[in-house]
Amino acid sequence: MRHSKVIDPRLLTWRKSSYSNDDGADCVEVAGTFPALVPVRDSKNPAGPVLLFQRSAWAPFLSALKG
Repeated sequence: MRHSKVIDPRLLTWRKSSYSNDDGADCVEVAGTFPALVPVRDSKNPAGPVLLFQRSAWAPFLSALKG
C-alpha cells in the first residue's frame, strides 16, 4: 500500500525569482524543501493550490518555458 503525506504550504520557505518585479504580479514561488519534489504556487494567491513537480521533471519544465 502506498502512503501519501500531507504538505502544509504555510510551513514551507517560499522564494521568488530575483527577476520578479517589485509588485509581485505574474510570479510563482518555489519551495526547495524536499529531495524528490518541487512545490510551486502563485505568489498572488499564497493560500491557493500548490503544484508538486517531481524533481526530475523540474529542469525539463524550466527548459521548455525558456524555449
